[in-house]
Amino acid sequence: MTLLERLNAYEKLIRLDKPIGILLLLWPTLWALWLSSRGQPSWEIVWIFILGTVLMRSAGCAINDFADRNFDGHVARTRERPLAAGLIKPCEALVVAAVLALAAFALVLQLNKQTIMLSVAALFVAATYPFTKRFFVLPQAYLGIAFGFGIPMAFAAQTGRVPAVAWLLLLANVFWAVAYDTEYAMVDREDDRKIGIKTSAITLGRHDVTAVMICHALFLLILAWIGWRYALGIYFFGGLLMAAGLAATHYPMIRDRDPESCFRAFRHNNWIGAMVFAGLVASFRFPMPF
Repeated sequence: MTLLERLNAYEKLIRLDKPIGILLLLWPTLWALWLSSRGQPSWEIVWIFILGTVLMRSAGCAINDFADRNFDGHVARTRERPLAAGLIKPCEALVVAAVLALAAFALVLQLNKQTIMLSVAALFVAATYPFTKRFFVLPQAYLGIAFGFGIPMAFAAQTGRVPAVAWLLLLANVFWAVAYDTEYAMVDREDDRKIGIKTSAITLGRHDVTAVMICHALFLLILAWIGWRYALGIYFFGGLLMAAGLAATHYPMIRDRDPESCFRAFRHNNWIGAMVFAGLVASFRFPMPF
């Protein structure tokens, strides 16, 4: 294998060619940065979190592929991943994950002690998530914690503390992650059932579509309560209304459980996160009474 081919394999390992995971990890972190700072975050902290998100998502992909190296070859969508296809060795994936995680930790060291301590917990959750698919019937909920741990870290970095609203925002993200990752899991349901992987799509069975829509609703209701409690104003609720409209379009996409349509719904969640963020930014940029 040439150097260029190996670099290409590493890029596919960490999914830089598929940025949807970065975006789904980034949006909740940005919500927290803007909410914790009342719309005036430190731009140094913002860039640390953006770069850290890219690094940790990439490290998480490498760890995930290492954990699933004996399963991915049996799933149509993942059989061409570098580890499953034998393009790189398992030890290489671990080295890549370690280097990326250390780079992310180097960024966090520029922040306060509480944020550093939370980053250790975040690393543990991210590293253990891939293995929960062996025994936990709803690994998507664990993913929601992993993808939302930037929330308490953002509050700690900006304010030096983690108030109750940070944990409530994390709970909202768990519901959102269960919704979008169940849509993702619906793509691979039959393959996952054959190889013994546990996912919410399998656990929920014929109630999967209903559960997805309920989780979207709970996610938005929690955000609405936060918006009311913190008087975020009409622009924030306008963003939530647009996000709710986008979420509603997922029902016709997933109701027939067509894998391609379910995957399209999963990717569509990026715009839901973006609408929430746009409403949040506008509410602080153009404050208005509720």
